[in-house]
Amino acid sequence: MTERFRLTLAQLDPTVGDLAGNAALARRAWDEARAAGSDMLALTEMFVTGYQTQDLVMRRAFAEEAMATIERLAADCAEGPAIGIGGPCLEDGRLMNAYWVLEGGRVSARVFKHHLPNSEVFDEKRVFASGEVHGPCRVGPLRIGIPICEDSWHPDVCETLAETGAEILLVPNGSPYHREKLDVRVNLMVTRVVETGLPLVYLNMVGGQDDQVFDGASFVLNPHGRLMAQLPAFEEALVHVDFEATDEGWRALPGPIVAQPDLWEADYHAMVLSLRDYLGKSGFSRVLLGLSGGIDSALVAAIAADALGPEAVRCVMLPSRFTSQASLEDAAAVARALGCRLDEVGIGGPQEAVGAALGPLFAGSEPGITEENIQSRLRGLLLMALSNKFGEMLLTTGNKSEVAVGYCTIYGDMNGGYNPIKDLYKTRVFQMCRWRNGHHRPWMKGPAGEVIPPRVIDKPPSAELREDQKDEDSLPPYATLDAILEGLVDREESVAELVARGFERKTVARIERLILGSEWKRFQSAPGTRLTRRAFWLDRRYPMVNRWRDAGGA
Repeated sequence: MTERFRLTLAQLDPTVGDLAGNAALARRAWDEARAAGSDMLALTEMFVTGYQTQDLVMRRAFAEEAMATIERLAADCAEGPAIGIGGPCLEDGRLMNAYWVLEGGRVSARVFKHHLPNSEVFDEKRVFASGEVHGPCRVGPLRIGIPICEDSWHPDVCETLAETGAEILLVPNGSPYHREKLDVRVNLMVTRVVETGLPLVYLNMVGGQDDQVFDGASFVLNPHGRLMAQLPAFEEALVHVDFEATDEGWRALPGPIVAQPDLWEADYHAMVLSLRDYLGKSGFSRVLLGLSGGIDSALVAAIAADALGPEAVRCVMLPSRFTSQASLEDAAAVARALGCRLDEVGIGGPQEAVGAALGPLFAGSEPGITEENIQSRLRGLLLMALSNKFGEMLLTTGNKSEVAVGYCTIYGDMNGGYNPIKDLYKTRVFQMCRWRNGHHRPWMKGPAGEVIPPRVIDKPPSAELREDQKDEDSLPPYATLDAILEGLVDREESVAELVARGFERKTVARIERLILGSEWKRFQSAPGTRLTRRAFWLDRRYPMVNRWRDAGGA
């Protein structure tokens, strides 16, 4: 009889710090694995604690409780399949990122992560000690090599595992999403398969944690890089994959292959999932936002409706004497199309009261940006009052272009607890609205069809803080601005490099000054969904006080 091994892959959504809840998730998955006759249940990297823990895991009491939770799980799941689960381990005074193998009521093996990522959003060298390169673990008839996440991105660990007798590779991950990440992962894992000649299981976490989104999209490869199973992106899944002993070694049998989203759908799903999880894991079930009649707030309203359902989204129009009738109509049209509540709170009265209070001190000065910012801050004050009164988290709606150059008001339109479009440039906001109007998926809780009227997408963007104001009064056209920002922010290019590509030196130098001069605003801004490799926060860390400017802009 041909020997087989059934491995259950648990692509699940743990919560950072919820040790009991994460263990309960693992236990339910184990029950399903046992019912399916599985030999082993595989969970993801640092599953018991959630990921990323940042400095939380450095609290000895937390790490010890996590270890105790894993040991209790082993005792509770003695009769049935083995369990592989990620969690911390204190070993000889060192804190390790470990993968625990549980079998027969005890811990049968522990593997320690060797390569600790220390770039982009990762600071693992700050938190963990590096483990030694290790050999495979035996589970039933199989010798399983376990390179933990980053260990699979380098050839040495997988090569050592193959040389010391591993028959398959199981890669538990906490790999966060950025645009085009799946292709990067698959190409690297194909390289490991070609190098070792072994089947490989790439198992990734799913769910949102702060600004990061873990997109799942786990997969299984046979030698020569043949795809044998592909799990969905951005959704939980529990899949049983069978391996069979052959004359050439163990091989994965065909499993489910789920089509992966294109880049627009992936970004949109990431924003929806990150918002849903940020709210749910923080204890919020409802949100509100200022709906201005503009494109940014319309997109955030659509994301919120898709994340929570329209009934959990309150939109608020806060008109001033500069608000056009078209904006009032457009805000109403968006709320109506989404099925969300729309309230109207005029700021004319509060604006007059503030003007009267400050009038004696402002006497003799000309109205300008200060008065414009007062309007924005009054809106922020009123929205925060509603948030406090009704327990609805306020969403902020600034896109990456505005956040980059500081075209936003601190303590005004920057008020809020989360910003799903924080890493989405303005030109992509336009296209994302068109994508959402033309697509609907089962994971969206909002209505299908055209939810953002074309007039909202097509009209010239304006903050409407003075008569006939347009964004292009203060900024270059967004197509130009975003191209410069992608160079300065996403690719860290110099002013001279951008000038050599045809951009006006004066414009590039001005944009660079605005970026560097707005660091203090971003430091105080709400967290938001990470979509690129250079999102503002952990990906890009600049000092707030900084006198250096690129000499190429002189």
